[in-house]
Amino acid sequence: MGDLDLDPGRAFAVFERQDSGCRSYGVESGGRRWFVKQAVRPEGRASLARAAALHAAVRHPAVVRPERVLDGTTGATLVYPWHDGQILNAATTHASDRSGLDRFRQLPVAEVEAALAAILDAHAAVAAAGWVPVDLYDGCFLYDFAARRMRLVDLDEYRPGPFLLDSERLPGSRRYMAPEEFVRGALIDQRTGVHALGRTLHELLDSPGGWRGTTAQRAVVDRAIEPDPARRHPGVPALVAAWHTA
Repeated sequence: MGDLDLDPGRAFAVFERQDSGCRSYGVESGGRRWFVKQAVRPEGRASLARAAALHAAVRHPAVVRPERVLDGTTGATLVYPWHDGQILNAATTHASDRSGLDRFRQLPVAEVEAALAAILDAHAAVAAAGWVPVDLYDGCFLYDFAARRMRLVDLDEYRPGPFLLDSERLPGSRRYMAPEEFVRGALIDQRTGVHALGRTLHELLDSPGGWRGTTAQRAVVDRAIEPDPARRHPGVPALVAAWHTA
């Protein structure tokens, strides 16, 4: 693996509870910290191949991309720079409680909106490259509270689109998924991505006390998450423009 020692036996953090067919861990080598993701099952090889293709097509400051893609007998190994922060998802191994999400929801609204703007801008770049977000959920949101910076991670299921669903469902969290993602033969396109982003806006700008955004922003979200794709914003750029106007 070149000049880096990525031996998992030296890991300072191991993320074992994954259903992607991969193993992930943090390791220090060459004076830096790295996040390493390796396939351990066939579905993991396919997932990491998609991730490598996505990062070759899309570059954005908010998207954490691998610095090295190493080929091996079990498939690709993706080596990412390690970034500090908290994953905004309660079920993810490296965020074993709701503290990250709860803390995020208590930030000043302007800071939350800046983080959401980074997510939306990154997905405008994804759409411009011809890719569709799949399995986007709060486990993809790494927020650095000290630097006040949002980063996107674990985008392994993103795919070139549009495409027709050739299985019973796509991978992902039901809280974020559109109805068509559960229908074999359904068209998966930018409107599907609009739904995922609408759910993102709702989840991160919501709070136990209720919606923290404006009425106009809520109207943008409500249109984005319409069950009927034809009633949603026609694409990610349209959603982004509507959000900025609101």
